[in-house]
Amino acid sequence: VLTYFSQHLGEYENVLAALEDLNMSILKAMDKTKKDYQESTHLEQFVTRFLLKETTNQLHSLQSSLECAMETTAEQTRQEKQGPVKPEVLSIQWSGRRSNRRLQRNNSLSPNNPLFSLVSSGVYDEDSQWIIQVNRLQKLIDRLEQKHILIVQRQLSVLEEELEEFRLALRQYMECACAQTGCLHIAVQRLANESRFILYEFWEHNNVWKNHLQTNYSKTFQRGNVDFLETPETITTMLVPASWWVLNNN
Repeated sequence: VLTYFSQHLGEYENVLAALEDLNMSILKAMDKTKKDYQESTHLEQFVTRFLLKETTNQLHSLQSSLECAMETTAEQTRQEKQGPVKPEVLSIQWSGRRSNRRLQRNNSLSPNNPLFSLVSSGVYDEDSQWIIQVNRLQKLIDRLEQKHILIVQRQLSVLEEELEEFRLALRQYMECACAQTGCLHIAVQRLANESRFILYEFWEHNNVWKNHLQTNYSKTFQRGNVDFLETPETITTMLVPASWWVLNNN
């Protein structure tokens, strides 16, 4: 049996090989996540959760495509066995996944789509208008999903003798920054038994953050850090989908 199928794999030979590689990569990533997650910083844990969620979404999207193909082939086989049957109107289900939306949008009015001739003949004029509206909505959602927010991580090693002054300056800075248009959230973490602080800033987009850096309160905080810090601060930035912020704060 194995020999027989191996001679008829076609394109699925590459698919099965890729699945084997994917399985090994996922197991390796899961093993590393299990070992390193608890010791990671909050930002690193956030990135890990982001990657896990994105990987899951991608796998679900692939699974949906495969299930759709299986249902289609099974239906075609059933119809061939039963012979010609009276056509029936099939309801259209719109999936929430981006890949499915794109697939449906591309196929909804394709000349090869069975509904195309019905729409062209005017039988489904109202439905066709509805489909057009849905397609427009899908395009809008796609554009929204492409928006990102900026996460800024600032690591500051403070001199022991300057801790109190630094705390006061940091509090004033955070109050001003949180009131700034485009600032979504600011959080600070002090590492245990260390005079090192990690500041997490969430901004609507990169330009808002750049404008924030030019404000008087931001420049005052930066000038003060010249005296407060043991070493120059380290700044790391990362863009994440804006939809994540909405989901995590609802």
